[in-house]
Amino acid sequence: MKKPPVAVAIDGPSGAGKSTIAKSLAKELQFIYVDTGALYRSVGYMALRDGINPGDAEAVQALLPRLRMQIRYIDGAQRVLVNGEDVSDKIRTPEVSMAASAVSSLPAVRRFLFDLQRDIAKTNNVIMDGRDIGTVVLPDAQVKIFLTASAEIRAQRRFEELTEKGEMVTYEAVLADMEKRDYDDSHREAAPLKAAEDAVLVDSSSLDLQQTVAVMKAIVEKALG
Repeated sequence: MKKPPVAVAIDGPSGAGKSTIAKSLAKELQFIYVDTGALYRSVGYMALRDGINPGDAEAVQALLPRLRMQIRYIDGAQRVLVNGEDVSDKIRTPEVSMAASAVSSLPAVRRFLFDLQRDIAKTNNVIMDGRDIGTVVLPDAQVKIFLTASAEIRAQRRFEELTEKGEMVTYEAVLADMEKRDYDDSHREAAPLKAAEDAVLVDSSSLDLQQTVAVMKAIVEKALG
């Protein structure tokens, strides 16, 4: 009898390194990595591009039927296509980050992306990261991890990432954005950011990438026996 697909849910605040770590972990375990944040970023990006306030629930909801979202895997990397356009490289700016936080608080957007995320997990071994994977999207995931780090550490990591890309930002501005997003994500009505009751907490404040991946791989392997 064929074993059911395995799902690993990784939740945590903005800038915790979920995407980078989940990609590395998926590669080691040969699972498919699903970056749910990229989906919300894509909706936020399209709202901004159409001149829509990402916090305007009615306007964003009216935009959704015009969006055809697809996930493709090219050389093992996830790419997000909206209406046939690959937007993967256009959605990583601070402006789009804030837009993603705004649209992700809207129930209509969460419903819009819910089925797409769940359908992938029905037929593949997946590692999925986001804000509400273990609590809402995949509540029956065999492994749940809540990955976090201090706001200061997360801001420093994001600041270095952005400056390496040539973005003109200050650490103070990145930290302020991080703290605002933490507050917004944890206080929103629709699927607020919180650890699932059965999630394992991993604090990466004092760990580097390789150490964090090793800790999380051990958690997954122990859970799966």
